[in-house]
Amino acid sequence: MITAFLGLRLYSVLGRRPERDEEPMRRRIEQPDPSASGQAPLAPRPVDLRSAADMRPRELATPVAETFEHGAEFGMRAIIAADRRFDIAQFLAGAKGAYQMILEAFWRGDKDDLAQLCDADVFAGFNAAIDARIAASETIDARLIRIEEARIIGASLEDRVARITVRFRADVASVTRDADGNVVAGSLDDAIESRDVWTFRRNVDAADPNWVLDETDED
Repeated sequence: MITAFLGLRLYSVLGRRPERDEEPMRRRIEQPDPSASGQAPLAPRPVDLRSAADMRPRELATPVAETFEHGAEFGMRAIIAADRRFDIAQFLAGAKGAYQMILEAFWRGDKDDLAQLCDADVFAGFNAAIDARIAASETIDARLIRIEEARIIGASLEDRVARITVRFRADVASVTRDADGNVVAGSLDDAIESRDVWTFRRNVDAADPNWVLDETDED
């Protein structure tokens, strides 16, 4: 039951699986490259923050319900001023993809991938859940029906470390089976609404443009 619960919590914040012919998504959240035309590349070049320091800070769009809450505006302005390549829409799109990658790694018990996507504390939680599932000889089959909401509810910049908290509301179907294939918990026929809050972290001065999962919680 513990494993089923963890699976449901993890899955509730992920995006859809890529189709057969779709291009795989990057592992972590990446910033767009403003020098490229058309669609932003998957591996943007790091920005030289020193050369951009004397440039006028970019204006932040008026908060809207689909993007971020008013309480996150101050932190978002600070992050944009420190990292001129940051884009809210691109960040949220990348966050959904990162959630998908994390869950799929959790399902298959891929600790190497999880270690790259999460910080040490979050990885320890995933690692313990995988070990418990293996010890119980259980497997999880979960499906995301839809993500109803992905909204930034908090943001901060402290000592050049940016943190952004996103609340996800999603419909999830999940089932846990034992070693003989018998259903232990859940059902793939009935989706439930799940609310989760995940926080991502990145040093804005780092050459690496990727964000890592810093904290998980329930709404």
